[in-house]
Amino acid sequence: MTPSESSSSSAAGALPTTGREWHLTARPEGWPTPDGFALREAPVAAPGAGQILVRNLYLSVDPYMRGRMNDVKSYVPPFKLDEPMEGGAVGVVLASEAEGFSPGDHVLHFLGWREFATLDAQHATRVSADVAPLSNYLGVLGTTGLTAYAGLLESASFQEGDAVFVSGAAGAVGSIVGQIARLKGASRVIGSAGSDEKVRLLTEEYGFDAAFNYKNGPVAEQLKEAAPKGINVYFDNVGGEHLEAAISSLKVHGRITICGMIAQYNATEPPAAPRNLTMVIGKRLRLQGMLVMDHAGLQDQFTADVAGWLASGELKNKETFVDGVENTLDAFLGVLKGENVGKMVVRLDG
Repeated sequence: MTPSESSSSSAAGALPTTGREWHLTARPEGWPTPDGFALREAPVAAPGAGQILVRNLYLSVDPYMRGRMNDVKSYVPPFKLDEPMEGGAVGVVLASEAEGFSPGDHVLHFLGWREFATLDAQHATRVSADVAPLSNYLGVLGTTGLTAYAGLLESASFQEGDAVFVSGAAGAVGSIVGQIARLKGASRVIGSAGSDEKVRLLTEEYGFDAAFNYKNGPVAEQLKEAAPKGINVYFDNVGGEHLEAAISSLKVHGRITICGMIAQYNATEPPAAPRNLTMVIGKRLRLQGMLVMDHAGLQDQFTADVAGWLASGELKNKETFVDGVENTLDAFLGVLKGENVGKMVVRLDG
């Protein structure tokens, strides 16, 4: 498509002039509450030169978004008050003023938490429903999947024969980490989750060797029972008591990837654990924080591996859907409470 051809490229019918979008209206202290958010009707801009107008079909809600609600310096800027929030989204192009994009194309972009998005086409990536369900590009084939892949294989320097422990193992990232570890030849894969149903999912469907419900007793005791010979790698999605337990069970030269600490995101007091950090010295442990943005070089290898495992059925993928843009906040709060199995996705075309 040439630029001149794109100038009149739009879907049949009138384009939307307004749409609903979520705004953060107050910065939460502790657990977010609905009175700090507002779903508002706002104008939808027609695309300008180099832009596309997208109707969002699927929205991503993720634990990291809680940090963006605080007015603190971090690796991503905080959400601005009384402006639309952001997050991953997959949608269909309604109108295009950009070369290479046509109405009907499906794209991945990061102007979520809203029904419609007008954005520079350079910030959108075309995706295909023929390759995988569109919602997968927000999870297993998106940054969620790459986080799991890079966090295990690169940040934790996973080696065949390693015993791996994953916290939050029934969640979007954790469920993929454990399965990749199994596929790459782990000697033992252990996971923790917040319900007996999720524990069964880990062992019966995802192929974990052992799993436990962290609500049923001290994490350290349950981990030692599940991994009596210790672990080589801990993939941390939780922090706190889980991190302390993992430090105790790690073998000499063990590695920890610290991906998230959801147990502390809404805390108003400093966590008590871990209280055994001195063990890091004697065991010569390596603790590595990770952000997926540092691992873009793995994208092609990740896509090829994961797409292959999905096609063969070796990697199982589950999603939890919440329907309607008006329920996006409920879906996000559900992630913080562990109500999702696999990736939590808001479905707007439901």
